[in-house]
Amino acid sequence: MYKRVLLKISGEALAAGRGFGVDAVFIHQVAKEIADIARAGCQVAVVVGGGNFFRGVAEQAIGMDRVAADHMGMLSTVINAIALQDAIEKDGLPTRVMSAIEMHEVAEPYIRRRAIRHLEKGRVVIFAAGTGNPYFSTDTAASLRAMEIGAEVLLKATSVDGIYSADPKKDPAATRYETISYMEILRLGLKVMDTTAVSLCKDNNLPMIIFSMRERGNMLRVVQKEELGTLVTA
Repeated sequence: MYKRVLLKISGEALAAGRGFGVDAVFIHQVAKEIADIARAGCQVAVVVGGGNFFRGVAEQAIGMDRVAADHMGMLSTVINAIALQDAIEKDGLPTRVMSAIEMHEVAEPYIRRRAIRHLEKGRVVIFAAGTGNPYFSTDTAASLRAMEIGAEVLLKATSVDGIYSADPKKDPAATRYETISYMEILRLGLKVMDTTAVSLCKDNNLPMIIFSMRERGNMLRVVQKEELGTLVTA
């Protein structure tokens, strides 16, 4: 079993197909799976996206200043982080939200050493507000935080069961990769994570696993090193 992991969950995933907002039933299912990982002895940090409320690069941001739009996107991740914190704590596990944008009333400021200490004490740590900087996605924030806290692997939970040669929802002939290198992702232009996040993982040799969060128990299986999804390495 991995000793410490960083889990990336998109905001769209928390909407569970509704397109907007948080699906209360699904977020409790996700929270239970995260709690199961922590109880199994793995230290868990989470980075959440905010696409279920606002995406700085989506159509809803057309005509807006990019910096302002990105800040709105970062604030939407805080909403998701608080919702996920509440769901995990209802499952009986202590949880901390750490925000890259300071807002003391609802979250702790992100301090690397404090985050590591929380993990060592068995708390789930949820990183919100991305990197705190515009022009950087939550994928990049996940790569950055994973390396800062010394995670063994970056786990990206999605709606599909790995990386495909094309969008499997649109192209039935798309084939799934069991393993793939960072360079192949960049060369083929696969839309797994943004290029900055992939390059960051490549430069620091951080393995990634892309897997489906739709099937219950998948998170624990991945943490227990079962062959699931697509492994990305050098």
